[in-house]
This record gives sequence, structure tokens and C-alpha cells, in this order.
Amino acid sequence: MDNFKVIYKILKYLDRNKGDEECDYREISPESLHIAEAQWEQILISMQEDGYIKGLSYSQKLDEKFPHLAYPIAPRITLKGMEYLADNALMRKAANLFKGVVDVVK
Repeated sequence: MDNFKVIYKILKYLDRNKGDEECDYREISPESLHIAEAQWEQILISMQEDGYIKGLSYSQKLDEKFPHLAYPIAPRITLKGMEYLADNALMRKAANLFKGVVDVVK
């Protein structure tokens, strides 16, 4: 699966479950998203470092190439993450509208 699709799915899930104390993070697990755990960890860490989510703890030992998440995880979407979702929804609508116009013109 494309990394941006994974990011979008994670953000969409976190947005949908804002404030839900019973949120089940297994729905955004590497297994549910059909990606390797190492890739999933790095995506989540990047999302936090770039400000799209918060609430994760991670560390990197001297002998490790990449940082790793500390469990349990409890990510939360940030305002920047909500803006990303809104911008992408508008882009998708614009693309679909453009596609419709092109189909009509043909």
C-alpha cells in the first residue's frame, strides 16, 4: 500500500475517533493496514515529527538504525493533521470534478 494512503487512513481513523476513550488502535495496526511493522513504526514516527499526530513515545538505542515505538500507543490527531485531511478531501473533489468535465467534453 502507498505510504500516503496509509497516512490518510491513519489520520482519518484518528479524526473519526477524537475523544473516544475506547478507541481501538488495532484498526490502524500494521496488520490491518497490510504493511510491515517496521514501516508502520517509521510512518507513525514521521507523522509525529511532522506535527500530524501526537501522543507517541519512541526511542532509539545506539545499536539501532531507526527509532522504535514504546507501547502502548495512543496517537491523537493534531490541527495540522485535520488540515491535511481537509486539504486532501478538497483535492480529491477537485480531481473528480475535473475528471467529470473531461468526460463530458470527450
